[in-house]
Amino acid sequence: MAAPKPSLIDLQLTSTGSIPHSTRVQAEYVTVVSPRHKFVEVSPAFCKLLGYTEAELLAKSYDDVTVPGTSNIPMILGLFLKAGYMTGIWVFAHRCGTKLFVRYETFVRGDGLYESHLELLGAGA
Repeated sequence: MAAPKPSLIDLQLTSTGSIPHSTRVQAEYVTVVSPRHKFVEVSPAFCKLLGYTEAELLAKSYDDVTVPGTSNIPMILGLFLKAGYMTGIWVFAHRCGTKLFVRYETFVRGDGLYESHLELLGAGA
């Protein structure tokens, strides 16, 4: 029998040694992604949230850290590009496999890259 996946609190205890005051992600959880979904910039807090180093995430795409079957971006990409903004729910996979449910706000920057600000909603197996 496989060991259960750790909760977000477990992950934060492992990384910080103390229980956080809040498990809600603040504005420091930011990503910048290319139109091909490759990470271009990631905040240190986002790296810590997913359990990767900055270098590891910059070698990945959003698809690499998204729980399979949870993204509707292919269906709404045209609307996003037309509006230049979207918000919704995303499900990332922490390095250890724990699902991280976040609310995102994403906009198209002047340079054509996509910038997202994230808020953690919860975590689970």
